[in-house]
Amino acid sequence: MARAVTPQRKATVTVLAWVVGLVIFFPILWTVLLSFKTEADAIGTPWHVLASSWTTEAYATVQQRSDYLHHFWNSVILSLGSTVIGLIIGIPSAWAMAFVPGKRTKDVLMWMLSTKMMPATGVLVPIYLIGIKTGLLDTRTGLVIVLTLINLPIIIWMLYTYFKEIPGEILEAARMDGASLWNEIRYVLTPMAIPGIASTLLLNVILSWNEAFWTLRLTTTNAAPLTAFIASYSSPEGLFFAKLSAASTLAIAPILILGWFSQKQLVRGLTFGAVK
Repeated sequence: MARAVTPQRKATVTVLAWVVGLVIFFPILWTVLLSFKTEADAIGTPWHVLASSWTTEAYATVQQRSDYLHHFWNSVILSLGSTVIGLIIGIPSAWAMAFVPGKRTKDVLMWMLSTKMMPATGVLVPIYLIGIKTGLLDTRTGLVIVLTLINLPIIIWMLYTYFKEIPGEILEAARMDGASLWNEIRYVLTPMAIPGIASTLLLNVILSWNEAFWTLRLTTTNAAPLTAFIASYSSPEGLFFAKLSAASTLAIAPILILGWFSQKQLVRGLTFGAVK
């Protein structure tokens, strides 16, 4: 029998949820606030920052100094390109692990997940040298390949979880009706797993968009995404807080908007299969 939730308990949980949410969101809110201040005001005390006047001077300087659209389109191409290629590889791989019996399936899944535990610096030099030898250093193609490989374990793990929730009898019925392997994946499995695939797509777009380690070390100008755009406002002379905040706000705004409109899908995807 379910336990009744008292109004006091509900109010307490609501207040705690708002407090936790505000604490998590506060750095972003403060970054946006500093972006509308002058450099002199941005380094002041919190009360001084709140009381100072608002200005778009930092945004004007950022627009004059940097090509925002160039970095923005690089981020879009890298995020969508790596995610789409990852899904093309991940859907058949997850299907095979979910519906083809095998004693080593869990071992393979754990091996793929273990690659995410390895420090990225451990493979930086080999990948950097490969990029130089192949001419893919500071190119969108090279970065798409790297981002695809580092996010592929997450794509396969998530899709595997979704596919395991689909009854195997449905696929067997499709085979009995004469469906080929390709038609089974395309017309039966994929439409049933659209919510899971959409959640995987959204999460991996966010991960690729926010990836900083590889994008800062494998690019300089041509393929530099918004992470490099932000880093360009940190100099040996010091941090220009207002300009850095303006650049950060411009970089995170698109992904914040995407996350806001797709939050229900993201929550459903991240919690799918957790509750039976």
